[in-house]
Amino acid sequence: MALLLREALGDSLRRVRVSQSRTLREVSSMARVSLGYLSEVERGRKEASSELLASICDALDVELADVLFDVSSLLASESAALGGVEERTARVVIPQRSAAKVASGAEELVAA
Repeated sequence: MALLLREALGDSLRRVRVSQSRTLREVSSMARVSLGYLSEVERGRKEASSELLASICDALDVELADVLFDVSSLLASESAALGGVEERTARVVIPQRSAAKVASGAEELVAA
């Protein structure tokens, strides 16, 4: 069975917490989430909202982008191990909209 996103997120968060020698109680208090809920997030039993993920990352003093990159690597490795796609070693660059498009879109909204 393929690794689920929530399981990979939980695994990554737990590894960060354990590497810092921090307890669930300490991190849950700083993140303002119940100890039980944080435990379930770490075990991949609960889906964490983006706000909760940001709060947990702040409590762990780690960038959300770094956690998501780690999760991406875990999922790619799992997929490769299951014979899916080849493991990717380079980050995918997602192009941003140009500033001119954003500005013109804002002007259109204001004019409407």
